Amino acid sequence: MGDFMICRKVKAHLPDLLLAPKSVPAEVRAHVESCAACGKELKELEATMALMDAWTAPEVSPYFETRMAVLMREAQQGAPTGWLERMRARLLFGNHMNLRPLAAATLALIVLVSGGTYAGFGGFSKPKPAPVQASQVIKDLQSLDENAQMFQQLNSMDEQDAGDNGGGTGNSL
Repeated sequence: MGDFMICRKVKAHLPDLLLAPKSVPAEVRAHVESCAACGKELKELEATMALMDAWTAPEVSPYFETRMAVLMREAQQGAPTGWLERMRARLLFGNHMNLRPLAAATLALIVLVSGGTYAGFGGFSKPKPAPVQASQVIKDLQSLDENAQMFQQLNSMDEQDAGDNGGGTGNSL
């Protein structure tokens, strides 16, 4: 593992070793001489550089610019086949002054929609859930809770009436 880390650090210095060998630290040069893999990599880089030095660029034809201008003019004057090709040609070859109002309107629409959505104006908020209908039993229990004091008063009045009648359970009608 240690040799792998050293080789990784040394491989970063290999191009410097080719182009400016005196600027490379002595440890890197010593490692390249002792490590077979790093030495092989350096030789491959030297061979690549030798091939690049031997390569010559091809001569450009003296009529290249003239031919390119003719091809560009033909491409500009040729009628595009479909609407997508016409839009592409307009974007590539036409002046872009006619697109500025469209771009400004699109940008304004994006700002309005994003600002409205951020502020919650756009109607994009979550719909409110429908109210839940309580069952009759729940309504009765709520009614008992709301009127608990009144029921207590009625019970106490009933107990008083029962006490006034002699504590009996009979009715005196």
